[in-house]
Amino acid sequence: MARSVDGRDGSPDAGDTIQIGIAVDIPEPWGGMLTRRRIEAGDPQAVPAHVTLLGPTEIPVRALPAVEEHLARVAATHLPFTLHLRGTGTFRPVTQVVFVAVAAGISECELLAAAIRAAPELHREARFPYHPHVTVAQDVPPEVLDKAYEDLADFSALFEVEAFTLFSHSGSTRWQPRRDFRLGG
Repeated sequence: MARSVDGRDGSPDAGDTIQIGIAVDIPEPWGGMLTRRRIEAGDPQAVPAHVTLLGPTEIPVRALPAVEEHLARVAATHLPFTLHLRGTGTFRPVTQVVFVAVAAGISECELLAAAIRAAPELHREARFPYHPHVTVAQDVPPEVLDKAYEDLADFSALFEVEAFTLFSHSGSTRWQPRRDFRLGG
């Protein structure tokens, strides 16, 4: 499914900045289930389940066309791949995060993330090394993190990744998909 969103649907005016992020959507039935689990955990940042390729990054609105051209080139030079999500992991005690682990497709995600960040507009200092995963609980009490970790320990999903998605938000709206970029052109 191709998505394209007009920049006037909640995006800032030209000349302002916009927050963007780039991710692989988790398809149904797994995406909805993982999203519900994050909401049920009371996670204040509960967004639809995804594997982040580029975390929230502020860019000038005028740079968006160049960013989209760059993303189209990246997508054209990377082939679809199989992503296997299996089991849970945590970043504790460094950050209060429990996630579903990427068991296969790690290197493909790493290569995509590196290629995406190669654009000057998208280069930013990372707080932590890139580690593909699907967050299922974040910044909630320790017992809730423990429960998410235990409840999803046997989780498994296997699917083909054929695209990644550019998301944006203006601060007054939730993250909105702007455009899908199909892998392999």
